[in-house]
This record gives sequence, C-alpha cells and structure tokens, in this order.
Amino acid sequence: MIEQTVSGWLTDMDGVLVHENDAIDGSAEFIAELQRLDLKYLVLTNNSIFTARDLRARLLASGIDVPEPHLWTSALATAQFLADQRAGGSAYVIGEAGLTSALHDIGFVLTDRDPDYVVLGETRTYSFTAITQAIRLLERGARFIATNPDASGPSRDGSLPATGAVAALITRATGVEPYYVGKPNPLMMRSALNKIDGHSESTVMIGDRMDTDVRSGLEAGLRTILVMTGSTTPDKVDTFPYRPTRVVDSIADVVPLVAQLARSCAGNGH
Repeated sequence: MIEQTVSGWLTDMDGVLVHENDAIDGSAEFIAELQRLDLKYLVLTNNSIFTARDLRARLLASGIDVPEPHLWTSALATAQFLADQRAGGSAYVIGEAGLTSALHDIGFVLTDRDPDYVVLGETRTYSFTAITQAIRLLERGARFIATNPDASGPSRDGSLPATGAVAALITRATGVEPYYVGKPNPLMMRSALNKIDGHSESTVMIGDRMDTDVRSGLEAGLRTILVMTGSTTPDKVDTFPYRPTRVVDSIADVVPLVAQLARSCAGNGH
C-alpha cells in the first residue's frame, strides 16, 4: 500500500502518459489533477533526443498540458551531472538537440579537440565516422558518459537501436565502460527530486518498466507505481527480485489516488 503523506509525483512519459503521439486514457486528467492541487511533479524520460520545448509541444498535441519546467530528460540530467563534476568543461557529443542544447546551456564547449568527455545520447542518425571519432578520443583519455542504457527503443515499425546498443559497440572497441546517468541510475531520480525540492519519503514514482522506472525509484527510496500500459506485462512482474509498491492497469487508476493522498497530506499538516 502507498501510505499517507505524498506531496510529490514523478512519472515516466512513454508507456505511462503516451504511446508514440497518442495520449493514454487518464493521462491528461492526471496532469490536470496535479496542477489543480498545486503538487510538485516532473515528467521524466530517458529519451535524450528532444528538448523540453519539443516534448511540451508533443504532449500538447496529444492533449496533455505539461509546462516546460515540469519536464526532465536524461539529457538534462546528464548536463546537470557534468556541470557538477566539471564546470565549464568540454565534450565531444553524439546526439541531437536535446543533448547538445542542454550541454550548451550549462556552459560546456562542444569540441572534437581533446575534450574532457565523450557524451553519447540517442539519435536516429548514428554516424560511423562520429562513432570512430568517439573511439579515438576515448583511447586518448577522454571520459565516457552516456545518457541512458536503453539498448533499444520503440517505433511504429519495430525496435530501433538506442544509446545502450551503441555504447556497447564503443565499449567493445575500447574497453571503456560509460557512466550512465539516466534510469535505472537513481541519480536521475535524485536530480529530479532536487529540481522539485522534494523528498524521497513523500514522493511517488510512476513507470511502465520494472527494470528502469521501478528499480531506480526503489533505489532512490521512493514508493513506486507500475502501470500495465507499457513495457512490463503482468506475467513478468513476479520474475523480478523486487516489487513496486502498487500495480495498476493504467494512469487513469492513479487520478483518484492523487486527490486522496493530497487530502491525507493536508490533514497531516504537510
């Protein structure tokens, strides 16, 4: 059971709120309820391709109104991590606007001349030339960072190779393992909590994947809700050595829970 005193909500995007460009039933109502009750929340995604502005437009076209400050991507989390590690550093980047914009915004220089880091994100146009350059820079001593470990991603036509698959190729060629910032690294959960000034004891994470969403929420000390509208199917839940706090059919089942827990929170003086 999810007990009383929940003042913050983190939720995955794909598989929880949307499928491709189609809203999942209850998602717009869920976000509207969080806003109506003035609760702290963030929508999270391991996808590093898009900027927060891009994602806002995508969600709005699906009928879900999420302001830019309430969107947190693995690209933004990676940029924040690098700013904390080496302010004003430099990076050779394989990725798209979501990642390059995030690194520019925190003051990083993007270069292929002796960068501090090779940063790998998701892109639909992986270049053999760019991958070769990344391998050579790592051989010269650059540090290896990847936005997320997802090996594949969905598309209308089937699976696509994603960041983790390309990272494995580079690792095989160099022997250098990347540090992954995105889920299931609980670092992404903690950075999200910091962004909303939230606390693990009073925040719930909603996701559709046991291996990323539930695991990272669990390791960050959050209570977790697994929805059955995405990657993890009901028959697979018990195959994992850990469990979510609650399993529901969809985000629509969480909408009344938000108000209920908000009332509990208010009743306890929080």
